[in-house]
Amino acid sequence: MTKTLSRRGLLHGALAGALVLGFDPVSRTWITEAQAGRCPPRDRVPRLDGRLRLDAATREAASGDFGYIVQRTPTAVLEPGSVEDVARMVRYARQRRLKIAVRGQAHTTYGQALVDGGIVVDARPLKKIRFLSGGRAVVEAGALWADVVQAAYGRGLTPPVLTDYLGLSVGGTLALGGIGGTASRFGAQVDNVLELEVVTGKGDLETCSPTKNRRLFEATLAGLGQCALIVRATIRLVPAKPKVKVYNLFYADIGTYVADQRMLLASGRFDYLEGQVVPNPSGTGFEYMIEAAAFYKPPHAPNATALLAGLSDDAPRRQIVDQSYLDFAFRVEPLVAFLKSVGAWSLPHPWFAVFVPVSSVAQYIGDLVADLTPDDTGGGPVLFYPFRRSLLRQPLLRAPDEDFFAFNLLRFAPPVPAVVDAMLDHNRDLFDEAVLAGGFQYPLGSIPLGPADWAAHYGPEWAELRSAKRRFDPDNVLTPGQGIF
Repeated sequence: MTKTLSRRGLLHGALAGALVLGFDPVSRTWITEAQAGRCPPRDRVPRLDGRLRLDAATREAASGDFGYIVQRTPTAVLEPGSVEDVARMVRYARQRRLKIAVRGQAHTTYGQALVDGGIVVDARPLKKIRFLSGGRAVVEAGALWADVVQAAYGRGLTPPVLTDYLGLSVGGTLALGGIGGTASRFGAQVDNVLELEVVTGKGDLETCSPTKNRRLFEATLAGLGQCALIVRATIRLVPAKPKVKVYNLFYADIGTYVADQRMLLASGRFDYLEGQVVPNPSGTGFEYMIEAAAFYKPPHAPNATALLAGLSDDAPRRQIVDQSYLDFAFRVEPLVAFLKSVGAWSLPHPWFAVFVPVSSVAQYIGDLVADLTPDDTGGGPVLFYPFRRSLLRQPLLRAPDEDFFAFNLLRFAPPVPAVVDAMLDHNRDLFDEAVLAGGFQYPLGSIPLGPADWAAHYGPEWAELRSAKRRFDPDNVLTPGQGIF
C-alpha cells in the first residue's frame, strides 16, 4: 500500500500501513507512526495540501528522465496540492540538509532534474492556467505548453515562442531558456515572461519581475533551478493568426545554406525560421533544409515571390505546405505518437545542443556533418537554425556575442551501455570543438561537464550567479543534478 502524508491523512488517519510522520536527520530515514516516539515536533513533516509519497513505485518513477542514461532515486516525492506546499517542503528539506528539485515532464536527458536520496517535487499537479486582460496568462509551472496553446488559441492568442514539442512543462522550459522557430522575432521564452512566483532555496515564496526583485527574476529565468524553483509564471501572449504557409528549401552546400538563413534572419520576412540537417534523398550523406513559415489570416495569403526573393539559385528543391495554426503548432505530435508506439521514445537519448556564432558555424558544422553517419543520430532529428542575438535579454541564457545558430543533435541510441558511453564521449569532443569556435552549450543535452566547464560557460555572469546562489540558496539544496555547485 502506498504510504502518503497529506492534510487529509493527518486529520483522518485513514491510510493503511504505517503513517510517515517525519525525517530523522541522524539516520537519514523517514519516521513512521510506529516510531512516533522518535519523532519530536521539530522533525515532523509540515501539513500539506497535497501528499508526500514514499512508496517504491513512485520513487522509482521519479528516478529517471527522458535521457534514460542516468538514474537517481529520491527518498520521497512531493505531489503538491498548492504552490505553498513547495515552499513548505523546501524549508523542511533545507533544515534537514535534503536536496530537492522540481521534476515536470522529466524531459532532461542527463539527470538534471533528478535527486539521489533527496526529495523530488512532481510539478504535474500544478497545472492551472488563468487569463488576464492585456494579452497575459498566469500559468502554474506544471502546465504543459500544449494546454497553454489550446487555451490561448480559444481566445485568439498564442505564446510568442513555442518549443517544437509542446509536451513540455512551462516551468521546465523557463528554467532552461525555451527556444523555437519564432525566437527569430521574439527572443527565447524567458524573454517573454512578465512575472514569476518562485520558491527560493530558503523556502521563501517570492514574486519577482523586471521591476520587482529583479536580481531573483534574472537568477531564475534560464537559471537551471539553482537559486529558485518556478511555481507560477505570468507570460506574454500575442494575437494568433489561423493559417500558416510553410516553405521547405533544400541545399547541398552549407555555405549557401548559412548565407540564405542569415539573409532571411536579417530581413525578418518570416514569422518562423528553423532548419535541419536531413538525410540526402540519394541515400548517402546529408543535406540542409530551411524551414520557414509565414502566419496569415485569409484572404490575405503570403506573397511567395516576395518571401523568397533574394535567395540563392542553388536551392535545388522547394516544398510548400499550407496548414492551420494548431496543426502547425502540434506538427511534432504524430511523430512522437509513432515513436512511442514502436518503443523508440523509451530509448536512451544522449542529446547534444550548442549555440555557434555565425562567423564560425559553416566551418564547425560542415566538418561535423562530413563525419556524421546515421548511426551517430540513431534516426533522431538534427536541428540547425539561426538566432538574432540582440533579442536574447536574460543574462543566464548564455550565447555568443553575435548572431548565432543552434545545433541540436537529438540522438536516439540503442540500450547498450558501450554505445551510449561512446556517444557521450563524442558529445564531449564536439562540445570542446564548439567552445573553440566561440560556442556555448544549450544545457538540455548530455555533455559530461565539470565545475571548470560551468565557470567558463557563465563567464562574466559566473560571479553574479555564485553570489545569487549564496543569497537565495545558501545551503545548496536546490537542483543538484545540474552539477554546477
